[in-house]
Amino acid sequence: MNAASHKFKELGVELLVVSCDTKFSHKRFVETEPLLKDFSLKMAADNKHEMSQAFGVYSENDGVAIRGRFLVNPDGTVLAQEVLTPPVGRNVQEFIRQVEAFMHVAKTGEVCPANWRPGKKTLPVNTDAEKMTGKVGEYIALEEILS
Repeated sequence: MNAASHKFKELGVELLVVSCDTKFSHKRFVETEPLLKDFSLKMAADNKHEMSQAFGVYSENDGVAIRGRFLVNPDGTVLAQEVLTPPVGRNVQEFIRQVEAFMHVAKTGEVCPANWRPGKKTLPVNTDAEKMTGKVGEYIALEEILS
């Protein structure tokens, strides 16, 4: 996330990194981990596990938080979440794509299909779900979604 923090700033997105470690552990980690050179993100210590419990990522059995990523809009609504066990890392580029898609939806009301990126086709807004059922292919081809 730190390496892509400039992109989030361009989008006007505020990032908050939260860990169950103490602020002293955070400081030491940032000072010693080469991947965190020029660390510029806000970081919060959740050593009482209140936030990780509230977001449903705290493992009582293990006494740790499972890695999670949450996209919260300015109204405080969680729009997207991703929770992965420790052996698999998250994809920052996918998160940026999702942020851009949610921003596009908020601005236009259009629907972003799978794999949507800025400049790609969107789906028409239709309040009658029956009219759209089985007809997405009339608006966007599978090749366009996969490209």
